[in-house]
Amino acid sequence: MIGKIKSYDADTQTGVIKCDEIYYGFHIDDWSETEEPRIDSDVLFEGEGDTASMVTLIGTYLQHKDAVKSRKMAIFLAMFPLTGLFGGHRWYLGFYKIAMIQMTVTAFTLGSGYLWPFVEGILLIAGRIDKDQEGRPLK
Repeated sequence: MIGKIKSYDADTQTGVIKCDEIYYGFHIDDWSETEEPRIDSDVLFEGEGDTASMVTLIGTYLQHKDAVKSRKMAIFLAMFPLTGLFGGHRWYLGFYKIAMIQMTVTAFTLGSGYLWPFVEGILLIAGRIDKDQEGRPLK
């Protein structure tokens, strides 16, 4: 069966896969990959009752090791006032939820969220933010 990971808890090492409006639970012992499961990843699995086994990643997820996004561009987007205040660097790196939160904070505080993109620009320069949403390193 083919499904999508809807949740995963690293503490309990359990997760849920959705396939055709049916939910299947799985444990990390049924996971066949070296990387931890990630929400919204497409998987191939065997479903038995409400339990998934032999869970394997499918699609381009496994090929995302090459750097695609530029660190310099992300730094520019964070430090440039107009794009930084609205989370341009987070949109660029694929962190859409954080970008939406940053836009909301900026809108409701009338732009006083200016420190947030500046700090994240410093984190990008220092290498503390070094991957995009897909886990690929920055160029």
